[in-house]
Parts: sequence; C-alpha cells; structure tokens
Amino acid sequence: MIATLDRKLLRDIGGMKGQILMVSLVMACGVAMMTVTQSTILSLESTRDEYYHRYRMPDVFGTVKSAPLSLRHRLGSIPGVAAVELRVADEALLDMESVKEPVKARLVSLPQSGDQSLNQIFLRRGRLPLAGAQREAVVSEAFATAHGLQIGDRITAIMKGHRDYLEICGVGLSPEFVFEAAPGQTLPDNRHYGVFWLRYEPLAVAYDLDGAFNDLCLDLAPGVDAQGVVEEVDRLMSIYGAPGAYARKDHPSSRRLEDELRIVRALALAYPLVFLGVAAFMVNSVTSRLVRLQREQIAQLKALGYTSWQVGRHYVNYALVVVVVGSAVGVVAGWRLGDVLLRVYTLLFHFPELRFQMDRGAMVMALVVSVAAALLGVAAAVWLAVKLSPAEAMRPEPPTDFKPSMLERLGITKGMGLVMRMALRNIERRPVQAGFTVCGLALATGLLVLPGALADSVDHLLTYQWNDHFRQNVMINMREPASRSTTHDIEHLPGVTLAEPVRGFLARMSHGHHSRRLYILGLDHGSRLIYPRDMQGRPIVLPTEGVVLSQKLGEVLGVKIGDQVEVQAMEGRCETREITVSGFMADFYGMAAYMNINAARLHLREGETMTSAFLRVDPNQWDSFMNEVKKQPKVEFASAKSDQLAAFRASTGASIGMLRKVFLWLAVIVAFGVVYNSARIALSERGRDLATLRVVGLTKREIAGVLLGELSLLVLVALPLGLVFGSVLAFYVIGAVSNETVRLPNLIHPSTYATSALVVLAAAGASFTMVGFMLNKLDLVSVLKARD
Repeated sequence: MIATLDRKLLRDIGGMKGQILMVSLVMACGVAMMTVTQSTILSLESTRDEYYHRYRMPDVFGTVKSAPLSLRHRLGSIPGVAAVELRVADEALLDMESVKEPVKARLVSLPQSGDQSLNQIFLRRGRLPLAGAQREAVVSEAFATAHGLQIGDRITAIMKGHRDYLEICGVGLSPEFVFEAAPGQTLPDNRHYGVFWLRYEPLAVAYDLDGAFNDLCLDLAPGVDAQGVVEEVDRLMSIYGAPGAYARKDHPSSRRLEDELRIVRALALAYPLVFLGVAAFMVNSVTSRLVRLQREQIAQLKALGYTSWQVGRHYVNYALVVVVVGSAVGVVAGWRLGDVLLRVYTLLFHFPELRFQMDRGAMVMALVVSVAAALLGVAAAVWLAVKLSPAEAMRPEPPTDFKPSMLERLGITKGMGLVMRMALRNIERRPVQAGFTVCGLALATGLLVLPGALADSVDHLLTYQWNDHFRQNVMINMREPASRSTTHDIEHLPGVTLAEPVRGFLARMSHGHHSRRLYILGLDHGSRLIYPRDMQGRPIVLPTEGVVLSQKLGEVLGVKIGDQVEVQAMEGRCETREITVSGFMADFYGMAAYMNINAARLHLREGETMTSAFLRVDPNQWDSFMNEVKKQPKVEFASAKSDQLAAFRASTGASIGMLRKVFLWLAVIVAFGVVYNSARIALSERGRDLATLRVVGLTKREIAGVLLGELSLLVLVALPLGLVFGSVLAFYVIGAVSNETVRLPNLIHPSTYATSALVVLAAAGASFTMVGFMLNKLDLVSVLKARD
C-alpha cells in the first residue's frame, strides 16, 4: 500500500514532470561521462594486460647491428631474465598494385621451428609459416584489411636491394604492435606500413645475418627492475654496435597506448563533476521553489502529526527520484557511448578483441557522487521545510518588498521602462536564487566553449604542422647513409623542384634523470622545406653548433636554453657528447630535435652523408615520380605528407572529433535544461503576481516582459562568466588530451565564443517560447483565489 506522503510525491512529480526530466537529463550527462570514461579505462587496461600476459609481451627490447646467436646464454644469465628471444628484424619495400607510393614493411623473424617464447602471434585466420618455408609470411591484420589481402596472395618485396616475393599464409596480431606505426612515426598508416612474420632462415639469409641476430626481446621475473637489466644489456652488447636497449614502458606501441589512457583518466573525474554541479544547482532551485509554494501543506502535515524528520525525508525523496532517473538514463547512455568510443579506439589499437566492459565500481561511484550532488542541492530547501513550525507555515509569506532597487536608487535605470524596473527588483529581492541561476547558466555556457576550442586547436595543428612547419610534400629515406652526390640523383627525379638533404640518426638524449629516445634531424643551413618557429611565431635559424628542441621535449627533459644535454648516438661508434640547447620550437607532433647537418655529421664522425631528403614535387608528375622512386635501390621508403595528414585524420583526429561531438551534445542538453528549468520556476513563483498584473490592465506581452526580462538579464550576466569558465575548462581539457604524440595548442577563436553564446541564447529563446505559451493559458480566476 502506498503511503500518503508517497502519493503526494507522485502527484507533485506529475505536476512538474518537465522540470524533473530536465534535471534528470543533466544528471544523466554527468553519470554517463563518469561511467564511460572509467569503463573505457577498465576496458583498455584489462584487454591490454590480458593480451600482454597471454601472448608474452617482453619486458625489455633491444637492437644491435649484428651479434652471434651464441650470446643467448649470456643474455639469459643476466640476473632477473626469465626468457630470451633473438630475432632478425629489418625493413623492406613492397611494390603494391593498390597504391602508387612505395610501401614499407617491417619483417620480423620467427623461430626456425616451433613456436615463439615471446611476442606470440594471435592468428585471426590461416597458419604460421611452415618450418622449411622460404617465402611464407603472416601479415598484420591492419595492413591486410587496408589492402584486402587474402590467404595465398603474393606480394613483391625488395629486401636489401633484392627483389623477391612473399606468400601470405596467415593474418595475425602481435602484442608488440598493438599500435602499428613505422619507426619514427607517431601515427599509424596501414596503407603504407605493415608487419610481416617469416621463419628465421630465409630472413637471416636475405639480410646477411645467418647465424646472427639484430633484435632481441627479454622477459623478466616478477619484481625485477627493468632499468637494471637494460643497463646490463647495453654493457654486454656495446661491442656489437648496439643502438641501445629499453624497457617496455618506452616501447613506441606501449607508450602510445599509455598516452591515450592518460587522456581518458584526466577526463574521468573533472568533466563529469561539472555536469553534476549543474544538476545540484537545478535540484536546489526546484526543491526550494516547491517548499515555498507548499508552506501551507507543510503546516498541515505537521499539524496532522507528521514529524519534521518525515517531512524532511519527503522532500529529500524528490532529489532521490532525480538521482534514480538520471542514474538509470546515464548508465544506459554510458553503455551505448562506450561502444561508440571503443570503435574509435579500434582504429588506433589492434587487439584480438576489444569489448566494452562496464566498470561496476564506476557505476557505484557515479551513484554516490550523484546522490551527494542531489543532497547538496536539496539540503537548504529541506532545512527550510524542517524548521517551519505549523503556526508559522500557516501564515502567508511576508509581502514582497517593492521598494526601488539599488540600481534605481543610484539613478542608473533612468529611461528604463516599467517592465524592466520590475525585473530588476525581482532579481534584487532574491539574490541567492538569481546567483544559482547565473552559476548554472555560466556552467552551461562554458561547456559549449569546449567543443569549439577542440576544433580550433585541431585546425591550427593541421595548418601549422603540415603547412607552415613542414613545407615539403614528400620525404625519402635511404636504406643506408648515402653520399652527398645522392642528392644530385634525387634532384633529377621526375617532378622534383626542390630537394634538401637530411642526416638523421637515432639517439638517446639525457639530462639529469630524464632521457628520451628520438630521431635527431640534421638540416641544411637556411632550410626552406622545414621552417621551425618559436612559441612566439618567430623563425629559428639553426646554429652551427647546438641543438634546437621542441617545447615538449624541453619540458620532458627539464632543460632551458644554455643547458647541456647528453646525446648518445645509437649508430656507428655510439659516442656520447654534450650539446648545448640553443632554442625551443613550437611543435605539436611527436618530439623533435634539430641540428645543423654539418654538426650532426661531426657528431657521427662522418663526411657529407645523408639518410633522407625533403622534396617538393610537382603534383602533375606525381605518378612518374613514384614509379621512378620504386626503381631506386638506395631508397628504403618514400612518404607523402598527404598520407600523413590522412593518417592523422583517421586516427588521432577521429578520436578527438568523437570527444568533440560528445561534449557538444551534452553541453546543448545542459544549456537548454538550465534555461528551461529557470523559466519554469520563475513562472510558478510569479504566477499570482503576473495574474494580478493582468487583472489590473497589463497586456500579455507586458507580463511576459516582466518574467522573461528578468531571465534575459540573468542570461546576459551569465554569458561573459560562462565564456571565462569555458576558457579555463578548455585549456584544462586540451592540456589533458595533449601528450608526447600530439599536442593541441591553447587556441580559441572569437567565432567559438560567439557560437557558444548563440547556442545559449537559442536555448533561452526556445525556453521562453514554451513559457510564453504557458502564460497564454494562465487561469486568472484560479490563480487569484484566496489561499486562506
């Protein structure tokens, strides 16, 4: 049997269902964001950990120029090493009919017989190469999907200058390539880069490494410090031209996944709290209005024997209804949103299976936070209901003070009409309620700034990074360092209008306890195809000595201009030198370091060598250029800038775009909900006053002006506050989603502020229209009936 107070609760909710729905939707937005972010973290982390454990992701990686297989025992005897995998891994060019440009492949050896001990392959279809097979290979799933490869297909491969073919026997995945991108690249491009696994013998013979290896993986016993093992491996392998070992956390694939998790963690708490804060404001407004309108009912309930505790609990139940409805809708929306978000992550990360797992702990957390927000919002109204004695509650509220407002006394309102002065007096009579409304509207406005700020930042990144900073349209990589005369050959390729040599080398850059592995580019003095600028937009001229770092790299290493950094080359003699930091450049893509090309050659003790070249190629001769590049035996790879841009849009751009759309729709819901709720509350509170004005002769338009003029003033006050709050929120989120892979500039265009303000004004206009229809239906007789 339904209790009396519960029946009253249901009747009241039925009479204010529109407001309850709006508050519940805003709370649902916060719950959805909290559940989807926490559940996404759980889904990615649990899938990664299970995949790494089941398919034996190594703890330490390393490469050498060439070392004998007999070192397996010495590597295995390093304290803490549990398993050793020695491999041959190198790059090859593929001649694919589906693309005009040369395609780069990473060829990785499998044990000559038996299964791998580490980095085991998950086969999506097909089988592993047979023990004696010379040309059979397993191809990575992302590359196979991009080119529509099937079991039995043959691919032309150029391995160390020799042309041969590979026959696809399987399609698979490896924990080493969850994030599959070419070395030195921070974004995947599955049409131009793929991974192939072959048996050891044919690959070792092709690269003159029979009986040797150039790549190693180590598994460590639980609790062993990886850094100590890395140092021991470097010491042991130094005589074999070792570019250096590194721990799993520094592996490009593992680091990229961790960067993405760091973004989601940053959004997992702060952003949902904004929505729940707005919901708390709205709950306070609704329940406070209800208590004021039901003063006489509260008195009657207490006179009939209901305790203050029972009455207070009755009004708390209004907030709990909002929590139940908002949490239910939010959890369902979070589940659906999680599926959509994970589909975006499948473009970036390749797992055997990536399923959305709802985090039950996040659901409990969201419920607790929602209840806390609702109780915080309802607390003041409940206290008002509890402290009312029956005798006091039976009295009507004190008459409204209609004395001139402060602005009127200051003479600021001279020339204003009667309607506007009445609106100002209403605001001044209830400053706390007006303040809550302004705060709610400001939060809604700020939420609308964020999606536009993300779009502005991405647009600037694309314009600066791919047009202003990098002005070439093709980059060519050499298989081995080539002589300066190679530049002459490149300059005479079809369509080449400008060519600049580059001497790049892999290095470990260190300062204090911080270090990073990266490619340092040695550029010609006065390079025209790379145009670095500092954070103020001023061009940077590379000094004859010293190194220019990207701003992010400088932050990671903790250096300033004039500091010395240790640079250990990971090729040749692997010498370490101290180089002065001579400047910082604005760079939003990866982490970069530039030197004068002659300084780079001096560091490596070389003559006039080059490892790559930046080119400007006539688009009208693109096909001829690419056909000729494929014939060049010294060329390892050619990458077009347009392909990198397409890869960005398909990966990082897609994930940022998804976040932008989610933020935009949630912000629109909040904006409309806050304005509509404020308008409905104002109408219910002013109903008797507005009806009285109608009776004494004011027109419908004039009484609408009294009500809506007050709300319009609050909207105009809230807009600038909201834009400031939105800027702070946007800069926080942009900082959160920025990482070592991609960094978004703190940039908000005036059009973004204008759009945010227009959306709030449009939401206000829609709410005002709905309230205007309600004013037309105002029953003057029933509203003006005596209450005693």
